[in-house]
Amino acid sequence: MKLSRRVSWFLVAFGVWSVIVWTTFVKNLWKDTSGLAFHHGDHSSPTAYFWIHLTLAVVSFLLGLAIGTLGLRGLRALRRESAAAAAATDPERTPEVSSR
Repeated sequence: MKLSRRVSWFLVAFGVWSVIVWTTFVKNLWKDTSGLAFHHGDHSSPTAYFWIHLTLAVVSFLLGLAIGTLGLRGLRALRRESAAAAAATDPERTPEVSSR
């Protein structure tokens, strides 16, 4: 499958946005003093709310990373393709293509 430049940049932006949002969410969840995330008391053990929302945040963070990675790979493929096309039109120019 071939991604357009616009779609690739959208995926990268979505990945960055997702990483920022879910990192902030986990920081705020960790600092929660309302009693939702941690029981009040001597040991302050985590509640089910904490574990469910931590799982949600971690899964969403990882999906954001995966989506952003797909966008980066799409941009790299477009760059390799344009370098190869430029090399085909100008025989003296060597394409900057990685060994992957």
